[in-house]
Amino acid sequence: MTDTPLVIAGKTYNSRLLVGSGKYKDLAETKLATDAAEANIITVAIRRTNIGQDANEPSLLDVISPDTYTILPNTAGCYTAKDAVRTCQLARELLGGHNLVKLEVLGDEKTLYPNIVETLAAAKTLVNDGFDVMVYTSDDPIVAKELENIGCVAVMPLASLIGSGQGIANPANIKLIKEQASVPVLVDAGIGCASDAAKAMELGCDGVLMNSAIANAQDPVLMASAMKHAVIAGRESFLAGRMMKKAFASASSPMENLI
Repeated sequence: MTDTPLVIAGKTYNSRLLVGSGKYKDLAETKLATDAAEANIITVAIRRTNIGQDANEPSLLDVISPDTYTILPNTAGCYTAKDAVRTCQLARELLGGHNLVKLEVLGDEKTLYPNIVETLAAAKTLVNDGFDVMVYTSDDPIVAKELENIGCVAVMPLASLIGSGQGIANPANIKLIKEQASVPVLVDAGIGCASDAAKAMELGCDGVLMNSAIANAQDPVLMASAMKHAVIAGRESFLAGRMMKKAFASASSPMENLI
């Protein structure tokens, strides 16, 4: 079966794996892991990562070139719509008019669960201001559809809590979100291992975004490679169409004409 490409805000991407840039031991490891993942899009927490705000500190852009990767500024660490909007505006200024952003507005420091009321408000403001908004959200299908209706270019429901590595807590809801969506659906947050990434793709998702699962692995570079292959395998499995589950055994070989 011929696959359709991943298109976000009118741009086509070869990789369905998106990766973060935080939690690595240094910029050199960040580059090695990003290269091993062969991702096209890398997220950057504007409030935590230097991409030019401080001329006296090493910049992520020194090792992750915007000429090679699509830099996806995100609003990690924001707890209000006002702060998230301001952060996106700063990112656009730093990146010379770059409009593609990842919106996340958090509810509290313990769960890092999305504050949906503030997320909806920020999304409306950013879309009206000309941003292409990829949005981190809960696994609520109604909320996901509302964010799409607002004009977000991709919806990104959590698999489970950010950085938890718990995997996909509610696959039924993720599947519902994908079935009703007209924009790309990418699982974001909670992936822990390669099988989690493959499962997300087997549900029909358009991509997976992760950071902790790679950066916190004992060997981040090797895990980045594993995630790359898992996303590819999961996508191919989805396209191939799995066999139906049965409540009984079915022999692989015919039962007629036995010797």
